[in-house]
Amino acid sequence: MLATDYLGLDLKNPLIIAAGPWNRDGKALKESIAAGAGAVVTESIVSDTLLDVRPRIACDERGAQNIRLYSDIQIEGWEREIEIAKSEGGVVIASIFAHTPSELAYMASKLEKFGADAIELSVSNPMAESLEILASHADTIFDMTQAVVQAVRIPVIVKLTQNTTNISKVAKAAKAAGASGVSAINTVRGILGIDLETAKPTLSTYGGISGDYIRPLGLASVATILQTVDVPVSGIGGISRGNHALEYIMLGASTVQVGTAVMLSGKEIIPVILGEMTDWLKEHGFRNIGQIRGQALKNMKSFDEMRFEPAVSTVTGVACKENCSRCINGCMYGAISRRSGTVNVDRQKCMGCGLCTSICPAGKLSLGL
Repeated sequence: MLATDYLGLDLKNPLIIAAGPWNRDGKALKESIAAGAGAVVTESIVSDTLLDVRPRIACDERGAQNIRLYSDIQIEGWEREIEIAKSEGGVVIASIFAHTPSELAYMASKLEKFGADAIELSVSNPMAESLEILASHADTIFDMTQAVVQAVRIPVIVKLTQNTTNISKVAKAAKAAGASGVSAINTVRGILGIDLETAKPTLSTYGGISGDYIRPLGLASVATILQTVDVPVSGIGGISRGNHALEYIMLGASTVQVGTAVMLSGKEIIPVILGEMTDWLKEHGFRNIGQIRGQALKNMKSFDEMRFEPAVSTVTGVACKENCSRCINGCMYGAISRRSGTVNVDRQKCMGCGLCTSICPAGKLSLGL
């Protein structure tokens, strides 16, 4: 039901464990595969390893900030790690980073020899750089991607970022250079929070924000790319439940990548997400994951295509939640009131903005003509 063909790779499901410290070595990769992942991505590999700062990861109830940069295992050491990861089967994608096309090409060819099934170019890391990161420049991405594509025979994926003015332009450059696919998005540059008592940030520098905070950005990026570029996309950002993964796939993603959820909940979250995906498909009468791919993308419109009919909010017979006045307090036009314990909508005042239908916890309000 979840079997997926991704860039010519046969995956048992579309759930890939993203690059990050949770996949820091062969043992960790093997554990993710054993837990059920369709594929795994190594922590980003560089030519010269760097010492980690401490602390480097912080989280709250909605996500995390991470300032860890790259793998602390030398590239030569990854021959053994990939062998361990694949010792009982599984698809391993090697994530690599470098500053020049030739260095990227050299690293990619080495990792192909070590047994990597595909290469992911990590050119959109928001840490230790300004917002003018590599993935902001389509010409640079073209050169880097082309060099790697020409150096290997395995699929090449380019990992894109929201920290760019035109993600479609960069995706087009990646495809033109021969990339087999793109993944979107990387973590987003940010600050998790400030301790008001000490006046200190949660972490003392900018870092990559992940988790629930960036899922809307990831969904928008996947939709934007697929509306403008015919290229397989791996959707990333804020996936911790089966329905989150299905949202990306309904927007057209071929696969999805999970990272922060594994970091915060352990590898045990992998079969949970897969089980929720399978249950939803069965409950809705689908035989395979491909039947829902791209269905939501068909319903995406440009602003110019939006309807301007005089829609208004309507009260249904559903009972209100006890002591709830969210729709009344939230109505910017003063159109909602309560009389004799009953919620009413003044159709003359209602402007059809739709806010009340989103914030009503009971689902009592609906929008119609």
